[in-house]
Amino acid sequence: MNVGEVAALAGITVRTLHHYDRIGLLSPSGRTASGYRRYSAPDLDRLHQVLVYRELGFPLEEVAALLDADDPAEHLRRQHRLLRDRLERTQAMVAAVEKEMEARAMGISLTPEERFELFGDWLPEEYEAEAEQRWGDTEAWEQSQRRTRSYSKDDWVRIKAEGEDVERRFAEALRAGVPADSAAAMDLAEEHRQQISRNFYDCGPEMHAGLGRMYVEDERFAAHYEQIAPGLARYVSTAVQANAARQAG
Repeated sequence: MNVGEVAALAGITVRTLHHYDRIGLLSPSGRTASGYRRYSAPDLDRLHQVLVYRELGFPLEEVAALLDADDPAEHLRRQHRLLRDRLERTQAMVAAVEKEMEARAMGISLTPEERFELFGDWLPEEYEAEAEQRWGDTEAWEQSQRRTRSYSKDDWVRIKAEGEDVERRFAEALRAGVPADSAAAMDLAEEHRQQISRNFYDCGPEMHAGLGRMYVEDERFAAHYEQIAPGLARYVSTAVQANAARQAG
């Protein structure tokens, strides 16, 4: 291939290829009778390695040293490892930005330090995102935004303590063998529903039953409850749905 064809294939400029040739990073294997550059398949392989290392941020001098020192298989292993590391960092950054976007949308007026102090890896806006996804643009969602927008750190401390208290008593009931559809368990479920209504949005029995199903169907919710006690996700889900049926009459 001539220099123009290689440039078009690789998405770089002819000037870049000339520069690589000039510094000895990538010199074409052949020349025409008129002195024009001709690139072979091995030349293109080397160009590919150069471009990957450049994308990873290596300076040209270091790229040249790497290419001259190692075999192609080692380059692939190194590049794969570096790209995986970059991917993980990028995914973590994307997740952090998305959480911040959700927090701003919810109007949660906490500093990052306060959020980590209170909630760790779980943030209340994730709970609200699930409600928005399931019920869409409803009055419940609008209520949630209005209420949480004004919450202070002390408010979130109280809300977190209330939630942990009812979860602890759910776990105690499970360990004591209290049936999930018993009056005692349903009373805990009703307390849970009232907490949501008091702190976030008016959560009717039918909506609460939908949340109960998510506690086992959504792995994030299930993992949260299973960390507290094995089997708790199913227990809470059953109690919530039984209470919804009781409230419905």
